[in-house]
Amino acid sequence: MDNFIAFLNTFASYLLVYVVFIAVIVIAFLIGVKTRKAKDSKAAAQAVTETVNDDAKA
Repeated sequence: MDNFIAFLNTFASYLLVYVVFIAVIVIAFLIGVKTRKAKDSKAAAQAVTETVNDDAKA
């Protein structure tokens, strides 16, 4: 019985580490997607501004 309890304790410990690891990966992914979208929208806004400025010069 002691071996079984030790096994469950070890299993729960590794499971907790796994869950924390997956949570960190998901958070990093969400932050990356958010920053990429912000960068893309900023680049698109800059492209539109440059296009408008080029049309005004012509």
